[in-house]
Amino acid sequence: MPNTLMAHLGMEVLEATKDRVVMTMPVDSRTHQPMGLLHGGASVALAESAASLGGALNVSDQGKTVVGMEINANHLRSMREGVVKAIAEPIHRGSTTQVWQIRIVDERDRLVCISRCTLAVIQNRGRMADVTPTEH
Repeated sequence: MPNTLMAHLGMEVLEATKDRVVMTMPVDSRTHQPMGLLHGGASVALAESAASLGGALNVSDQGKTVVGMEINANHLRSMREGVVKAIAEPIHRGSTTQVWQIRIVDERDRLVCISRCTLAVIQNRGRMADVTPTEH
């Protein structure tokens, strides 16, 4: 998705279905905090991006989309380099809200961050109208 935070931080979509979204993000100078570690805000951006993509896939055929309402994250493991992977799966898919759990793991599948994101379902008025499921 060019010209977005996702592109700027180097996020890539590996899998995108209504039931699961898998995305990666490099741990490098774009995503570091001043101490040279993965910035918690970068992890949260990855988590919300994955949840939002999955949420949008669930409602795009209804002329709706989703926006973030609330997100929390527990940062459990630090990283200085490599790639993190977010795996987002829905916990609740209602008519006005969705709740997604996002696990962010390192290259050895160790948990780096666990997050939960609540999305509001709204009428689509913009760019996400052409969202379709893909799997790589």
